[in-house]
Amino acid sequence: MNNSDLAQILIRAVEEADSSERLIDAVQDLAAAHLEESVPTLIAALGYNNPGAAVAAVDGLIAIGEAAVSPLLKLIDDYNYGARAWALRALAGIGDVRALDTLFEAAKTDFSLSVRRAATRGLGTLLWHQLPPEKVESVQTQVLEALLLISKDPEWVVRYAAVTSLETLAIAMPAAVNNPVSLPDRASRITNQLQQMLDTDVDLGVRTRVKFAQEKIQQQQHQEVFAPKRKLQETEVDVPHRGGGRR
Repeated sequence: MNNSDLAQILIRAVEEADSSERLIDAVQDLAAAHLEESVPTLIAALGYNNPGAAVAAVDGLIAIGEAAVSPLLKLIDDYNYGARAWALRALAGIGDVRALDTLFEAAKTDFSLSVRRAATRGLGTLLWHQLPPEKVESVQTQVLEALLLISKDPEWVVRYAAVTSLETLAIAMPAAVNNPVSLPDRASRITNQLQQMLDTDVDLGVRTRVKFAQEKIQQQQHQEVFAPKRKLQETEVDVPHRGGGRR
């Protein structure tokens, strides 16, 4: 049996499922096959009002990866906020930069807090190597500006997601940036925003997540400071002193 035949069998099982439990099982089986032919059906499952099936579909779409991005962007449901949130979660998990504009718009303006949360998390999971090196700095700056704005969202779950993405952005910047000149400024803006949230945010969960983010960023900075020294030490070779040979 080839992949196309297997895909049709699994897709038919999803379409013919006559109970919530059977639907979940069918979507899980389809997702586990990691077949590109299954993408439209998995996207449709995001809108079935069945969280178990949606979770399985998201996992399957993330596993398929880049091949699922274009269909997700084309077939994303603008009227079903639940399905839109799941789709954005899938895009966030894949991290493809083609979803950047969609993530920007949803994170900043969408009516649904679940959509804003999913999109905000997606801004912190972008695969920077997909961008040309000369564009990385400008795009990271756009993402930073968006996250600084989103970190003031009235919903705590969205602010929580913003903290998570600020952390991942801070850690990713040194490795991804082509020109490190502006790096300290952007890093300090993240650090200052996190400290402000720690001092002023009304939600304990957000403040706790900020503390965790600060610790992770500090660990990364510590590693960056001492890594060059360790590398130098590892490459040093003992050179005998002149006249130090056996007499």
